[in-house]
Amino acid sequence: MKVIIFEPEKCSACRTCELVCSVKHTNYADPMRSLIRILKREEYIFIPIRCRQCEEPWCEIVCPVGAISKDKELGTVTVDYDKCRGCRLCTEICPFGGAQWKVKDRQVMMCDLCEGDPACVKCCPTEALQYVEEDEIPPAKREKLFAIYAGLMETYKGVVR
Repeated sequence: MKVIIFEPEKCSACRTCELVCSVKHTNYADPMRSLIRILKREEYIFIPIRCRQCEEPWCEIVCPVGAISKDKELGTVTVDYDKCRGCRLCTEICPFGGAQWKVKDRQVMMCDLCEGDPACVKCCPTEALQYVEEDEIPPAKREKLFAIYAGLMETYKGVVR
């Protein structure tokens, strides 16, 4: 299964990924409608916030109407908008800030990996975002990525939502 990984030392915070994502999903060049957000971690260190496509998504577990499901083939967490009532429990439970309430659109949105062809990855001018097979990520890089996101969650506790 493929996943998006991020190399913070390559990110220039140009936010092209945010614009491309919002255009792809809403037809508006509006970062507030993007499914990926770039946050400043430290000076010159930026981190993308998006749905992590968890193996066992907490958002799916807490959804009272079963509107959230995991696509086993592509590995994406998806929202059935016909079922979703907008209770926002998914936004509260997600430890990564990946389930986002979009005020302008009045709905919860999550990264869907652009159905296997992520626009944010394709447009990243510095190749800070990469779409790779999960089992091809070297253990050292996995540990580095885990440390980055663990530190991010500590820094932005209560802010990422």
